Amino acid sequence: MTFALVSRSPSPRLGWKLPGAVSTCSLSKGGYPRAIRVWLAGLRQAQPERGFWLTVAALFSCLATSALAQPVTSPGPDSVSIAIYADPDRNAATKPNLGWLRGYALISEKRTITIPAGRATIRFEGVAGGILPESAIVTGLPDGVREKNLDADLLSPRSLYAHSIGRPVTIRRTLGGKTVEEPAIIRSGPDGAAVLQTRDGIIAADCEGRDSLIYDAVPEGLSAKPTLSVQTDAAESRQVTVTLSYLAWGFDWQANYVATMRPDGRSADLFAGVTLANGDVTSFADADTMVVAGRVNREGAAAQPHRFGGGGSFEFQCMASVVYEQQDKYASAPMAMAMAPAPEPVMVTGMRVSRNSNTPVTVVREALGDLQFYRVPHPTTVAAQSQKQIALLDREAVPVDVIYRSDVNGDYVGNPVLTLRAQNREAKGLGLPLPRGKVAVFEPRGDTSLLIGEGSIGDKAVGEEVEVDVAQATQVRARVVKQARGKGGADYTLTVTNANPFPVRFEAVIGAYDGVSISKPSVRLGRKNGSPFWAVEVPANGMASLRYRVGSR
Repeated sequence: MTFALVSRSPSPRLGWKLPGAVSTCSLSKGGYPRAIRVWLAGLRQAQPERGFWLTVAALFSCLATSALAQPVTSPGPDSVSIAIYADPDRNAATKPNLGWLRGYALISEKRTITIPAGRATIRFEGVAGGILPESAIVTGLPDGVREKNLDADLLSPRSLYAHSIGRPVTIRRTLGGKTVEEPAIIRSGPDGAAVLQTRDGIIAADCEGRDSLIYDAVPEGLSAKPTLSVQTDAAESRQVTVTLSYLAWGFDWQANYVATMRPDGRSADLFAGVTLANGDVTSFADADTMVVAGRVNREGAAAQPHRFGGGGSFEFQCMASVVYEQQDKYASAPMAMAMAPAPEPVMVTGMRVSRNSNTPVTVVREALGDLQFYRVPHPTTVAAQSQKQIALLDREAVPVDVIYRSDVNGDYVGNPVLTLRAQNREAKGLGLPLPRGKVAVFEPRGDTSLLIGEGSIGDKAVGEEVEVDVAQATQVRARVVKQARGKGGADYTLTVTNANPFPVRFEAVIGAYDGVSISKPSVRLGRKNGSPFWAVEVPANGMASLRYRVGSR
């Protein structure tokens, strides 16, 4: 600890001065009580009584001041990396909902700060609003961290209004084409009508959007940026580069595939993009960005994914439209804040990479234990409350099988489903882990391509079979007819008709539950997933039939 007592000229009123113009004591931790006693003993012998006690008061005031945590603010990171994990409970067929993202991200920031000697509070501004503060780790501080805190509520239309109940504001009203302002006091909470009190009585904000509220200052406890603070106790002042790493809710990602069938009907051009979704109030500029594929186990869940800015916009039963005047010095400058819902988030979609490009820009796959992660090869901005798409892969003429398949149980048969099947092997045009996501299938028609259906796939490893159910068939039909019951069971006939002017492949899995067997098929059956399996080519404008018996074992 270092403290200084300063005396300029002798004081006629007090009639004393400190020995020396400036007296500075540097005391090691734990050593100051004896040093203070020795210094005061000598001072008391040399000074009048009144001067002695004034000096004592000044000394302990200095000590108290030096014991306070000095604030140091880091306004933003020097560099940032973000690894996004998908919502493990979201179905692959369901796209991320930007208003309710349940995935999370691991964010790592590099920041250069100057740490003062003694106890200090380091404020890291601009962290993610959905930060889980218990997960935050700060490395690079020479003397470690005493404690860490997540500071205040984020400044938003709702929080500003909620923190201003009972406080004076200015209401700006447009009446008869004339704009007037008058002082008012907010009397209602943010969950009801906007009720204010003026010198003329109680009023409600205009429902037609002609009223505005102007706030003279931001109430205490609100922050313009989500902020994590840590307390340090350094032996000396120094400039350091620290790494701040933490988990945050409010993110998600998904793969989106586009398969365009080729005229031969046996191959498709496959393009895939990685769609990043950031529902947080914080943007991450020029970030080293990654997405992690697979299910990662995490204990616990976030009851409120967006701690900061959750419900940042709000609606009144009677709303007023207001101009939001952004202020740099928000803590002291007047501010007008919109009392209306936030604008719809903007979708930012990446361009498809041209096949004529010599250096196509796609994400780079890397292994991460049993998981896979995909790194964007260039810095990219993951903007607040928006989505962005980055190319994942672009493959031409991937071999595919087009089939129609149904499940058969007893005398029930499902309507045939148009399905694409591919083998995830390098020899078959793929051969890389495919993350789960939606698949849109197009078919060329003249100079354009038309959507014929959409499906989804789960995470697929190299070597796995990939099947995408695209659409319910309209030209291929299947039916089961139960024949007369005979000895040992009942006879069935499964008939498939094809109204297309070309042959199609049809497959059926015939369910056989415990105690029941399939016997005497009219053609030899295969096995799939432990059940009898029939595969047949149905001729153009033709039909095919299978006869079999269902009986007890």
